[in-house]
Amino acid sequence: MLNARKKILKEKGAQPTDLELEVAKALFDIEVSPSSDIKADVRDVLICKAEDMEVKNRIALVVHVPFKAWKSVKKIQGRLIRELEKKFNKKHVVFVAKRTMMDKNTVKNGLKFRPRNRTLTSVHESILEDVVAPSTIVGKRTRISVDGSKLLKVFLDPKDKDKENMESKLATFSAVYKKLTTKDAHFSFGEE
Repeated sequence: MLNARKKILKEKGAQPTDLELEVAKALFDIEVSPSSDIKADVRDVLICKAEDMEVKNRIALVVHVPFKAWKSVKKIQGRLIRELEKKFNKKHVVFVAKRTMMDKNTVKNGLKFRPRNRTLTSVHESILEDVVAPSTIVGKRTRISVDGSKLLKVFLDPKDKDKENMESKLATFSAVYKKLTTKDAHFSFGEE
């Protein structure tokens, strides 16, 4: 358990929850498993937060990864999701990078300008790509209804429809994106 604790990156003094310890133990088990083909890549994977989210009739596990470790997670994300879904009783697993947003008044904070990847729009776009991974986004439409509410329609690659029960994960993607960004989104395959 001591080695599994090293997989969790928390602020000083913060204690990990039971769920975070469970996810860290699962990652450590994958790392030390002799039959795992991704064990070398899992060494670089850290988590900073894990939470359960209620989605219609299932529970989704959202794992937040530090942005510095995101590059190594992205390489093995599809296989890592499959392994964790096996270990967590077929829960839908979603990996999201922990990104920092900066407000428009960066001059007050001592910076000359705000980096483009730290804007609200850019962070929300990146979260959207993180949530739907390992599938890819082929199109997006924003639908504005008469009452002024916005609905983001996201079209995923139709080639990914058959693999890894992606059809059943669409509701999970929508709920996780709504929780993280407070924006409504509808996910489907191909142009409709």
